[in-house]
Amino acid sequence: MADGKNGGARRTLSALYDVAHRTAHPSTCLPPHLPPVPEGGRIIVIGGGKGSAAMAVAAEEHYIGTGEADRVSGLISTRHGFGLPTKFIEILEAGHPVPDQGSVVGAQRAIELAKSAGPKDLVLCLLSGGASAIWAAPVPGVTFEAKQALTKQLLKSGAPISEMNSVRKHISEIKGGKLAAAVYPARLLTLSISDVPGDNPDEIGSGPTVADRSTLADARAVLEKWKITPPDEIAKALADPKNETLKAGDPKLAYSTYKIVAAPKASMQAAGRIASDLGYRVIILGDDLEGEAREVAKAHAQMALDAKKRGEKVAILSGGELTVTVRGNGSGGPNQEYALGLAIALDGAPGIYGLAGDTDGIDGGGGNAGDPAGAMVFPDTLERAQAANLNAVTFLENNDSTGFFRPLGDLILCGPTQTNVNDFRVVLVDP
Repeated sequence: MADGKNGGARRTLSALYDVAHRTAHPSTCLPPHLPPVPEGGRIIVIGGGKGSAAMAVAAEEHYIGTGEADRVSGLISTRHGFGLPTKFIEILEAGHPVPDQGSVVGAQRAIELAKSAGPKDLVLCLLSGGASAIWAAPVPGVTFEAKQALTKQLLKSGAPISEMNSVRKHISEIKGGKLAAAVYPARLLTLSISDVPGDNPDEIGSGPTVADRSTLADARAVLEKWKITPPDEIAKALADPKNETLKAGDPKLAYSTYKIVAAPKASMQAAGRIASDLGYRVIILGDDLEGEAREVAKAHAQMALDAKKRGEKVAILSGGELTVTVRGNGSGGPNQEYALGLAIALDGAPGIYGLAGDTDGIDGGGGNAGDPAGAMVFPDTLERAQAANLNAVTFLENNDSTGFFRPLGDLILCGPTQTNVNDFRVVLVDP
Protein backbone atom coordinates (compact mmCIF):
# COMPACT_ATOMS: atom_id res chain seq x y z
CA MET A 1 0.00 0.00 0.00
CA ALA A 2 2.56 2.54 -1.18
CA ASP A 3 0.31 5.54 -0.80
CA GLY A 4 1.58 8.94 -1.85
CA LYS A 5 1.67 10.26 1.69
CA ASN A 6 4.20 7.68 2.92
CA GLY A 7 5.70 6.64 -0.42
CA GLY A 8 9.01 8.51 -0.03
CA ALA A 9 9.60 7.26 3.51
CA ARG A 10 8.65 3.72 2.46
CA ARG A 11 11.21 3.78 -0.36
CA THR A 12 13.93 5.09 1.97
CA LEU A 13 13.23 2.50 4.65
CA SER A 14 13.16 -0.28 2.03
CA ALA A 15 16.48 0.88 0.55
CA LEU A 16 18.15 0.74 3.98
CA TYR A 17 16.80 -2.75 4.68
CA ASP A 18 17.79 -3.99 1.22
CA VAL A 19 21.40 -2.83 1.48
CA ALA A 20 21.66 -4.38 4.95
CA HIS A 21 20.89 -7.90 3.78
CA ARG A 22 22.57 -7.61 0.37
CA THR A 23 25.88 -6.63 2.00
CA ALA A 24 25.89 -10.02 3.74
CA HIS A 25 24.85 -12.13 0.74
CA PRO A 26 27.14 -15.16 0.27
CA SER A 27 27.84 -14.29 -3.39
CA THR A 28 29.55 -11.13 -2.10
CA CYS A 29 31.20 -12.19 1.14
CA LEU A 30 32.16 -15.86 0.68
CA PRO A 31 34.37 -16.27 -2.45
CA PRO A 32 37.44 -14.34 -1.15
CA HIS A 33 37.74 -16.84 1.72
CA LEU A 34 37.29 -20.14 -0.16
CA PRO A 35 40.41 -22.35 0.02
CA PRO A 36 42.06 -24.26 -2.84
CA VAL A 37 41.40 -27.99 -3.05
CA PRO A 38 44.26 -29.76 -1.20
CA GLU A 39 46.79 -31.56 -3.38
CA GLY A 40 45.94 -35.22 -3.69
CA GLY A 41 42.72 -34.75 -1.71
CA ARG A 42 39.25 -33.31 -1.98
CA ILE A 43 36.99 -30.77 -0.34
CA ILE A 44 34.01 -32.22 1.52
CA VAL A 45 31.41 -29.50 2.01
CA ILE A 46 29.03 -29.71 4.96
CA GLY A 47 26.94 -26.90 6.31
CA GLY A 48 23.76 -25.69 7.87
CA GLY A 49 21.79 -22.50 8.27
CA LYS A 50 19.43 -20.08 6.59
CA GLY A 51 22.18 -18.73 4.32
CA SER A 52 23.88 -22.06 3.62
CA ALA A 53 22.18 -22.85 0.29
CA ALA A 54 23.41 -19.57 -1.19
CA MET A 55 26.82 -20.30 0.35
CA ALA A 56 26.81 -23.66 -1.48
CA VAL A 57 25.90 -21.97 -4.78
CA ALA A 58 28.70 -19.40 -4.31
CA ALA A 59 31.16 -22.21 -3.52
CA GLU A 60 30.12 -24.20 -6.60
CA GLU A 61 30.58 -21.19 -8.89
CA HIS A 62 34.01 -20.54 -7.37
CA TYR A 63 35.31 -24.10 -7.83
CA ILE A 64 33.86 -24.38 -11.33
CA GLY A 65 35.80 -21.19 -12.09
CA THR A 66 39.06 -22.61 -10.71
CA GLY A 67 38.63 -25.92 -12.54
CA GLU A 68 38.52 -27.92 -9.28
CA ALA A 69 34.83 -28.80 -9.19
CA ASP A 70 35.43 -32.51 -9.82
CA ARG A 71 37.13 -32.76 -6.41
CA VAL A 72 34.42 -30.94 -4.45
CA SER A 73 31.20 -32.49 -3.13
CA GLY A 74 29.02 -32.39 -0.07
CA LEU A 75 25.74 -31.72 1.65
CA ILE A 76 24.06 -28.59 3.00
CA SER A 77 20.98 -28.29 5.24
CA THR A 78 18.84 -25.16 5.08
CA ARG A 79 15.41 -24.00 6.14
CA HIS A 80 12.27 -25.13 4.29
CA GLY A 81 11.74 -22.80 1.35
CA PHE A 82 15.37 -21.61 1.33
CA GLY A 83 16.74 -24.31 -1.00
CA LEU A 84 18.38 -23.35 -4.29
CA PRO A 85 19.30 -25.33 -7.43
CA THR A 86 22.85 -26.71 -7.19
CA LYS A 87 25.15 -28.75 -9.43
CA PHE A 88 27.15 -31.03 -7.14
CA ILE A 89 26.48 -30.03 -3.51
CA GLU A 90 23.28 -31.63 -2.27
CA ILE A 91 20.71 -29.45 -0.50
CA LEU A 92 18.37 -30.73 2.22
CA GLU A 93 15.59 -28.66 3.81
CA ALA A 94 14.61 -28.81 7.48
CA GLY A 95 12.47 -27.11 10.13
CA HIS A 96 13.14 -23.71 11.68
CA PRO A 97 12.73 -22.34 14.34
CA VAL A 98 11.41 -25.71 15.54
CA PRO A 99 13.40 -28.70 14.22
CA ASP A 100 11.69 -31.51 12.32
CA GLN A 101 12.74 -34.94 11.03
CA GLY A 102 14.63 -33.25 8.20
CA SER A 103 16.79 -31.61 10.88
CA VAL A 104 17.70 -35.03 12.26
CA VAL A 105 18.48 -36.55 8.84
CA GLY A 106 20.63 -33.57 7.83
CA ALA A 107 22.63 -33.60 11.05
CA GLN A 108 23.22 -37.34 10.94
CA ARG A 109 24.38 -37.21 7.33
CA ALA A 110 26.68 -34.25 8.09
CA ILE A 111 28.31 -36.24 10.89
CA GLU A 112 28.77 -39.25 8.57
CA LEU A 113 30.41 -37.07 5.91
CA ALA A 114 32.66 -35.47 8.54
CA LYS A 115 33.86 -38.91 9.64
CA SER A 116 34.56 -39.94 6.04
CA ALA A 117 37.33 -37.33 5.55
CA GLY A 118 40.77 -38.77 4.84
CA PRO A 119 44.20 -37.39 5.78
CA LYS A 120 44.56 -35.41 2.52
CA ASP A 121 41.01 -34.04 2.53
CA LEU A 122 39.69 -30.73 3.80
CA VAL A 123 36.24 -30.49 5.33
CA LEU A 124 34.69 -27.11 4.54
CA CYS A 125 31.85 -26.18 6.89
CA LEU A 126 29.59 -23.41 5.52
CA LEU A 127 27.68 -22.16 8.53
CA SER A 128 25.06 -19.48 9.05
CA GLY A 129 22.44 -18.58 11.63
CA GLY A 130 19.58 -21.00 11.99
CA ALA A 131 21.77 -24.10 12.11
CA SER A 132 20.80 -24.67 15.76
CA ALA A 133 17.33 -25.80 14.66
CA ILE A 134 18.20 -26.96 11.14
CA TRP A 135 20.71 -29.50 12.54
CA ALA A 136 19.22 -31.62 15.33
CA ALA A 137 21.02 -34.75 16.50
CA PRO A 138 19.83 -35.61 20.02
CA VAL A 139 22.28 -37.31 22.38
CA PRO A 140 21.59 -40.96 23.28
CA GLY A 141 18.63 -41.25 25.63
CA VAL A 142 16.89 -38.08 24.35
CA THR A 143 14.09 -38.53 21.82
CA PHE A 144 13.60 -36.10 18.97
CA GLU A 145 10.08 -35.39 20.26
CA ALA A 146 11.43 -34.30 23.66
CA LYS A 147 14.03 -32.06 22.05
CA GLN A 148 11.41 -30.52 19.75
CA ALA A 149 9.05 -29.85 22.68
CA LEU A 150 11.86 -28.24 24.69
CA THR A 151 12.72 -25.97 21.73
CA LYS A 152 9.11 -24.77 21.65
CA GLN A 153 9.21 -24.02 25.39
CA LEU A 154 12.46 -22.08 25.05
CA LEU A 155 11.14 -20.05 22.12
CA LYS A 156 8.08 -18.99 24.10
CA SER A 157 9.98 -18.24 27.31
CA GLY A 158 11.67 -15.00 26.22
CA ALA A 159 15.16 -16.45 26.81
CA PRO A 160 17.91 -14.82 24.70
CA ILE A 161 19.40 -16.92 21.93
CA SER A 162 22.70 -17.41 23.77
CA GLU A 163 20.90 -19.03 26.71
CA MET A 164 18.69 -21.14 24.44
CA ASN A 165 21.77 -22.42 22.63
CA SER A 166 23.59 -23.34 25.84
CA VAL A 167 20.77 -25.80 26.50
CA ARG A 168 20.54 -27.11 22.93
CA LYS A 169 24.31 -27.72 22.72
CA HIS A 170 24.29 -30.07 25.67
CA ILE A 171 21.62 -32.38 24.30
CA SER A 172 23.18 -32.52 20.82
CA GLU A 173 25.65 -34.81 19.06
CA ILE A 174 26.66 -32.09 16.55
CA LYS A 175 26.70 -28.77 18.44
CA GLY A 176 29.29 -27.46 20.90
CA GLY A 177 32.34 -28.59 18.92
CA LYS A 178 31.13 -32.15 18.38
CA LEU A 179 31.10 -31.82 14.58
CA ALA A 180 34.80 -30.88 14.73
CA ALA A 181 35.40 -33.98 16.85
CA ALA A 182 33.79 -36.07 14.08
CA VAL A 183 36.14 -34.53 11.48
CA TYR A 184 39.31 -35.06 13.56
CA PRO A 185 42.06 -35.88 12.65
CA ALA A 186 41.27 -34.49 9.18
CA ARG A 187 41.52 -30.74 8.60
CA LEU A 188 38.47 -28.51 9.01
CA LEU A 189 37.78 -24.95 7.88
CA THR A 190 34.57 -23.21 8.96
CA LEU A 191 33.39 -20.12 7.06
CA SER A 192 30.46 -18.53 8.86
CA ILE A 193 27.96 -15.72 8.54
CA SER A 194 27.28 -14.38 12.03
CA ASP A 195 23.77 -13.71 13.29
CA VAL A 196 24.54 -13.45 17.00
CA PRO A 197 25.20 -10.48 19.28
CA GLY A 198 28.95 -10.21 19.78
CA ASP A 199 29.79 -12.57 16.87
CA ASN A 200 31.00 -15.31 19.24
CA PRO A 201 31.75 -18.43 17.16
CA ASP A 202 30.43 -20.77 19.86
CA GLU A 203 27.00 -19.12 19.53
CA ILE A 204 26.70 -19.03 15.72
CA GLY A 205 24.64 -22.12 14.90
CA SER A 206 25.45 -23.35 18.43
CA GLY A 207 29.17 -23.63 17.57
CA PRO A 208 29.40 -27.11 16.00
CA THR A 209 33.09 -26.70 15.09
CA VAL A 210 34.55 -24.68 17.99
CA ALA A 211 35.18 -24.87 21.73
CA ASP A 212 32.16 -24.04 23.87
CA ARG A 213 32.24 -21.62 26.81
CA SER A 214 28.99 -22.89 28.31
CA THR A 215 28.67 -25.95 30.54
CA LEU A 216 26.08 -28.52 31.56
CA ALA A 217 25.59 -26.51 34.75
CA ASP A 218 24.89 -23.38 32.68
CA ALA A 219 22.28 -25.27 30.66
CA ARG A 220 20.50 -26.46 33.81
CA ALA A 221 20.60 -22.91 35.22
CA VAL A 222 18.91 -21.53 32.06
CA LEU A 223 15.96 -23.91 32.45
CA GLU A 224 15.67 -22.99 36.12
CA LYS A 225 15.85 -19.26 35.36
CA TRP A 226 13.02 -19.43 32.82
CA LYS A 227 10.97 -21.84 34.96
CA ILE A 228 11.07 -24.64 32.39
CA THR A 229 10.67 -28.15 33.76
CA PRO A 230 12.17 -30.50 31.16
CA PRO A 231 11.10 -34.11 30.57
CA ASP A 232 13.02 -36.65 32.66
CA GLU A 233 15.12 -37.79 29.69
CA ILE A 234 16.43 -34.24 29.13
CA ALA A 235 17.04 -33.66 32.85
CA LYS A 236 19.11 -36.88 32.90
CA ALA A 237 21.06 -35.84 29.81
CA LEU A 238 21.87 -32.45 31.31
CA ALA A 239 23.24 -34.20 34.41
CA ASP A 240 25.42 -36.66 32.46
CA PRO A 241 29.11 -35.60 32.14
CA LYS A 242 29.33 -37.57 28.86
CA ASN A 243 27.21 -34.83 27.26
CA GLU A 244 29.63 -32.00 28.07
CA THR A 245 30.71 -30.00 25.03
CA LEU A 246 34.30 -29.56 23.81
CA LYS A 247 36.34 -26.94 25.66
CA ALA A 248 39.31 -24.75 24.68
CA GLY A 249 42.49 -26.78 24.34
CA ASP A 250 40.72 -30.01 23.37
CA PRO A 251 43.09 -31.91 21.03
CA LYS A 252 40.18 -32.72 18.69
CA LEU A 253 40.05 -29.02 17.79
CA ALA A 254 43.75 -28.89 16.84
CA TYR A 255 43.17 -28.95 13.06
CA SER A 256 40.06 -26.76 13.04
CA THR A 257 40.18 -23.18 11.65
CA TYR A 258 37.32 -20.66 11.84
CA LYS A 259 36.60 -17.43 9.91
CA ILE A 260 33.58 -15.12 10.01
CA VAL A 261 32.97 -13.88 6.45
CA ALA A 262 30.00 -11.60 7.17
CA ALA A 263 28.68 -10.00 10.35
CA PRO A 264 25.91 -7.56 11.30
CA LYS A 265 28.31 -4.64 11.75
CA ALA A 266 29.11 -4.38 8.02
CA SER A 267 25.41 -4.41 7.11
CA MET A 268 24.68 -1.69 9.66
CA GLN A 269 27.52 0.46 8.33
CA ALA A 270 26.34 0.05 4.72
CA ALA A 271 22.84 1.24 5.66
CA GLY A 272 24.37 4.05 7.69
CA ARG A 273 26.27 5.33 4.65
CA ILE A 274 23.03 5.59 2.65
CA ALA A 275 21.25 7.40 5.49
CA SER A 276 24.18 9.79 5.83
CA ASP A 277 24.09 10.55 2.10
CA LEU A 278 20.41 11.45 2.54
CA GLY A 279 21.33 14.05 5.17
CA TYR A 280 20.63 12.11 8.37
CA ARG A 281 23.00 12.14 11.31
CA VAL A 282 23.51 8.43 11.86
CA ILE A 283 23.36 6.95 15.35
CA ILE A 284 24.30 3.25 15.47
CA LEU A 285 23.22 1.79 18.80
CA GLY A 286 25.10 -1.44 18.11
CA ASP A 287 24.66 -4.73 16.30
CA ASP A 288 24.26 -6.75 19.50
CA LEU A 289 21.08 -5.48 21.17
CA GLU A 290 19.04 -7.96 23.17
CA GLY A 291 15.89 -7.62 25.27
CA GLU A 292 12.11 -7.75 25.10
CA ALA A 293 11.08 -6.35 21.70
CA ARG A 294 8.30 -4.06 22.95
CA GLU A 295 10.48 -2.60 25.73
CA VAL A 296 13.39 -1.88 23.37
CA ALA A 297 10.89 -0.23 21.01
CA LYS A 298 9.73 2.08 23.82
CA ALA A 299 13.31 3.17 24.50
CA HIS A 300 14.00 3.82 20.82
CA ALA A 301 10.76 5.79 20.46
CA GLN A 302 11.84 8.04 23.32
CA MET A 303 15.20 8.64 21.66
CA ALA A 304 13.42 9.60 18.44
CA LEU A 305 10.97 11.93 20.23
CA ASP A 306 13.86 13.62 22.04
CA ALA A 307 15.71 14.14 18.73
CA LYS A 308 12.56 15.61 17.20
CA LYS A 309 12.26 18.07 20.08
CA ARG A 310 15.82 19.19 19.38
CA GLY A 311 14.98 19.59 15.70
CA GLU A 312 17.56 16.99 14.64
CA LYS A 313 17.39 14.92 11.45
CA VAL A 314 18.68 11.54 12.64
CA ALA A 315 18.68 7.88 11.65
CA ILE A 316 18.78 5.55 14.66
CA LEU A 317 20.10 2.11 13.58
CA SER A 318 20.37 -1.07 15.60
CA GLY A 319 20.82 -4.80 15.21
CA GLY A 320 21.00 -7.85 17.43
CA GLU A 321 18.29 -10.29 18.37
CA LEU A 322 15.29 -9.24 20.43
CA THR A 323 12.93 -11.66 22.10
CA VAL A 324 9.20 -11.98 22.68
CA THR A 325 7.64 -13.49 25.77
CA VAL A 326 4.59 -15.15 24.23
CA ARG A 327 1.45 -14.69 26.28
CA GLY A 328 -1.20 -14.46 23.55
CA ASN A 329 -2.10 -16.65 20.60
CA GLY A 330 -1.44 -14.25 17.73
CA SER A 331 1.18 -14.39 15.01
CA GLY A 332 4.39 -12.40 14.53
CA GLY A 333 8.05 -12.32 15.44
CA PRO A 334 10.30 -9.95 17.40
CA ASN A 335 10.68 -7.45 14.56
CA GLN A 336 6.95 -7.08 14.00
CA GLU A 337 6.35 -6.85 17.74
CA TYR A 338 9.05 -4.17 17.98
CA ALA A 339 7.35 -2.24 15.16
CA LEU A 340 3.97 -2.46 16.90
CA GLY A 341 5.49 -1.34 20.20
CA LEU A 342 7.22 1.52 18.36
CA ALA A 343 3.97 2.68 16.74
CA ILE A 344 2.19 2.74 20.11
CA ALA A 345 5.04 4.59 21.83
CA LEU A 346 5.36 7.20 19.05
CA ASP A 347 1.58 7.75 19.12
CA GLY A 348 1.45 9.33 15.67
CA ALA A 349 4.29 11.83 16.18
CA PRO A 350 4.79 13.53 12.81
CA GLY A 351 8.09 13.16 10.95
CA ILE A 352 9.13 9.84 12.56
CA TYR A 353 9.24 6.58 10.57
CA GLY A 354 10.51 3.12 11.45
CA LEU A 355 11.33 -0.31 10.09
CA ALA A 356 12.27 -3.56 11.79
CA GLY A 357 13.09 -6.64 9.74
CA ASP A 358 15.01 -9.89 10.00
CA THR A 359 17.80 -9.94 7.41
CA ASP A 360 16.94 -13.54 6.48
CA GLY A 361 13.58 -12.33 5.13
CA ILE A 362 11.42 -14.14 7.69
CA ASP A 363 10.44 -12.97 11.19
CA GLY A 364 8.55 -15.50 13.25
CA GLY A 365 5.09 -16.53 12.15
CA GLY A 366 4.34 -20.07 11.06
CA GLY A 367 7.91 -20.97 10.11
CA ASN A 368 7.05 -20.66 6.42
CA ALA A 369 9.13 -19.11 3.63
CA GLY A 370 6.28 -16.68 2.94
CA ASP A 371 6.14 -15.26 6.47
CA PRO A 372 6.79 -11.51 6.84
CA ALA A 373 10.34 -10.25 7.39
CA GLY A 374 9.09 -7.45 9.64
CA ALA A 375 7.03 -4.26 9.41
CA MET A 376 7.17 -0.51 8.83
CA VAL A 377 5.78 2.30 10.98
CA PHE A 378 4.54 5.71 9.78
CA PRO A 379 3.10 8.75 11.55
CA ASP A 380 -0.40 7.73 10.42
CA THR A 381 -0.10 4.05 11.37
CA LEU A 382 -2.40 4.32 14.41
CA GLU A 383 -4.81 6.60 12.57
CA ARG A 384 -5.20 4.12 9.70
CA ALA A 385 -5.51 1.28 12.20
CA GLN A 386 -8.30 3.06 14.05
CA ALA A 387 -10.15 3.60 10.77
CA ALA A 388 -9.87 -0.15 10.15
CA ASN A 389 -11.12 -0.90 13.68
CA LEU A 390 -7.72 -2.28 14.80
CA ASN A 391 -6.75 -1.57 18.41
CA ALA A 392 -2.94 -1.56 18.58
CA VAL A 393 -2.74 -2.26 22.32
CA THR A 394 -5.10 -5.24 22.06
CA PHE A 395 -3.05 -6.71 19.22
CA LEU A 396 0.19 -6.22 21.19
CA GLU A 397 -1.29 -7.93 24.25
CA ASN A 398 -2.20 -10.91 22.04
CA ASN A 399 1.28 -11.00 20.41
CA ASP A 400 -0.52 -10.54 17.08
CA SER A 401 1.67 -8.02 15.27
CA THR A 402 1.19 -9.77 11.91
CA GLY A 403 -2.58 -9.47 12.33
CA PHE A 404 -2.20 -5.76 13.03
CA PHE A 405 0.10 -4.78 10.18
CA ARG A 406 -1.28 -7.03 7.42
CA PRO A 407 -4.55 -5.10 6.84
CA LEU A 408 -2.53 -1.85 6.79
CA GLY A 409 -0.23 -3.13 4.03
CA ASP A 410 2.82 -2.36 6.16
CA LEU A 411 4.39 -5.82 6.45
CA ILE A 412 7.74 -6.46 4.76
CA LEU A 413 7.05 -9.39 2.44
CA CYS A 414 10.23 -10.27 0.54
CA GLY A 415 10.73 -14.01 1.04
CA PRO A 416 14.10 -15.64 1.83
CA THR A 417 17.07 -13.31 1.29
CA GLN A 418 19.53 -16.25 1.40
CA THR A 419 21.59 -14.75 4.21
CA ASN A 420 21.17 -14.02 7.91
CA VAL A 421 22.94 -11.37 10.00
CA ASN A 422 19.98 -11.02 12.32
CA ASP A 423 17.65 -8.11 12.98
CA PHE A 424 17.92 -4.74 11.27
CA ARG A 425 16.06 -1.77 12.76
CA VAL A 426 15.98 1.89 11.78
CA VAL A 427 14.04 4.86 13.10
CA LEU A 428 14.17 7.99 10.92
CA VAL A 429 13.48 11.38 12.47
CA ASP A 430 12.86 14.10 9.88
CA PRO A 431 11.58 17.24 11.58
